[in-house]
Amino acid sequence: MPALDAALIPWPALAARHPCDALLLGNGFSRALWKPFGYFSLFEEAQRAGRKKGLAVSDQALFKSLGTELFEPVLSTLNTTVRANAALAINSTAPLNRYYSIKEALIHAVRTVHLPWPRMPVATLAALNQALRSYRSVYTSNYDLLLPWAVQHAPHGFVELFDEQGFFDVRRTHGEGTRLLHLHGGLHLLKLPDGSTRQRSADSAELLDGFAVNIPGEVPLFVNEDRSDEKLRAIRNSDYLSWCLGQLARESQGLCLFGQHLDSTDQHLLEAIRQARPKHLAVAIRPLSEASVINQKQHFVDRFGDLPAAALHFFDANTHPLGSAELATALPPTR
Repeated sequence: MPALDAALIPWPALAARHPCDALLLGNGFSRALWKPFGYFSLFEEAQRAGRKKGLAVSDQALFKSLGTELFEPVLSTLNTTVRANAALAINSTAPLNRYYSIKEALIHAVRTVHLPWPRMPVATLAALNQALRSYRSVYTSNYDLLLPWAVQHAPHGFVELFDEQGFFDVRRTHGEGTRLLHLHGGLHLLKLPDGSTRQRSADSAELLDGFAVNIPGEVPLFVNEDRSDEKLRAIRNSDYLSWCLGQLARESQGLCLFGQHLDSTDQHLLEAIRQARPKHLAVAIRPLSEASVINQKQHFVDRFGDLPAAALHFFDANTHPLGSAELATALPPTR
């Protein structure tokens, strides 16, 4: 294979020669729009010392005992314990108290890093909405609300995967238009005890303000951080997430990666793409320096070494509609 250089193709030229009907977004996309999305770990954010609404010591001990930093399985376990205690007439409030404590810490952590709805520019929503319509399927490993907000801005033309009661319905997955698939769940999604998925019905502001306000037995469905095998285990326990990952593993035509690094924590996504063996793979790279471009290229060449060299293409992220600097929302001035 020839030595890698720092040359990048503009997106319009690449899309004309190798069109992509599927898009996979990663955290780099969200960070470019709102810098606080660059936090490393939501679990660490929730346990920061000195926070009034952070994880209590007993909460952290529960995560450690279950061997995970994921919120969904811990909250699900507590829900199951509460129901079992009620059925057995066991008088213990500890599981319910821990459930509400952890949930409150989760809510506070998310609101600390998430872009507030009042600061979301209408022009950005419109630009995102228009850009997403260029694809048949849009996959995202992010669980923030940027894409749900963008779709709500002008929902016509997007496939509705959830029925009138808000439940995921696989029979609706072949409609005409753009499908939005959340590979790791989202703040607008809830998991029921039987593994089914419900989408909250709310306007854009309420999706963030009330994301964790739900009925007993439901927990927020999003797979935040931790190891890839832990993420995969949580995915397999959800009807919706399992279907989304299965769809990614079938993307055999053109697939565009934007803001998606595919590091070791997302090995399950990498393996799904390898299984799909797309005809061509377009990878967005931000040209910070020549050395940075070459290093990023090598990163993806190493990960997709089993694909034909001609199937892997690199383009300048700044030339893609989702890479425009105008989409970035400025942080409020510090006092």
